[in-house]
Amino acid sequence: MSGWTDAHCHLQDQFGAPDQPGALEAVLERANAAGVDRVVVIGTDATNSAQALALTELDGAVRVFGVVGLHPHDAGQDLAPIEALARSGHPRLVGIGETGLDYFYEHAARTDQRRAFAAQIAWAHELDLALVVHARDAFDDLFDVLGSEGVPARTVIHCFTGTPDDVAACLSLGCDISIAGVVTFKNAQLVREAVRLVPLERLHVETDSPFLAPVPHRGRPNEPALVAVVGEFVAGLRGEPVDEFRRQTSANTARLFRLDAH
Repeated sequence: MSGWTDAHCHLQDQFGAPDQPGALEAVLERANAAGVDRVVVIGTDATNSAQALALTELDGAVRVFGVVGLHPHDAGQDLAPIEALARSGHPRLVGIGETGLDYFYEHAARTDQRRAFAAQIAWAHELDLALVVHARDAFDDLFDVLGSEGVPARTVIHCFTGTPDDVAACLSLGCDISIAGVVTFKNAQLVREAVRLVPLERLHVETDSPFLAPVPHRGRPNEPALVAVVGEFVAGLRGEPVDEFRRQTSANTARLFRLDAH
């Protein structure tokens, strides 16, 4: 596999994914035409986590992998159905998430967020799966929970939106960093500064589609094809050859999720 890898996307119905016959196949065809050959579909609740695993059946020129978890926005929900998926042994299940803390919107109580986050960290440890972490305006508590529960060996902070100090702390804990289209936004100077500090072997690129389409595509639904736009932007920001950046970030994501074993 030598193309781009979208390390984090949402292609499920809940996220407004195309529901016409063949539409998702067309999304993957556009991704393939843009040089993408692997995507990781991420769950945020029991329903769309099951869908993430089901979407792996679309596997073709673009290989599709699934991650199951409970988003901090929904942290008050029952964890049992997601735990059952995590323990299902599905052949394309590669991680737990997205989980974490979100104090920007705070749709769920902070105590519920911390409880759900700790539980999912425990699953990642026990099942030896990658952990996909959402962190927004909550890094102090995030580091506290990770310190208490222990950082799984393969952990990524997805759609990083913190400061250079935040990224340094994440790296010191052993976390990888994934960058989405936010890095291209006019007001994302601190994110761009942080991205320059990440060792290339710890870096991933993602779309977080259908959200956060990168410049110059803002205002339209995002999709995995645009991970190439994010990747080319970050490579230019860091002064690295695009081909080498693509090869290394894709290798990083394959390592993080053990994609070659699935």
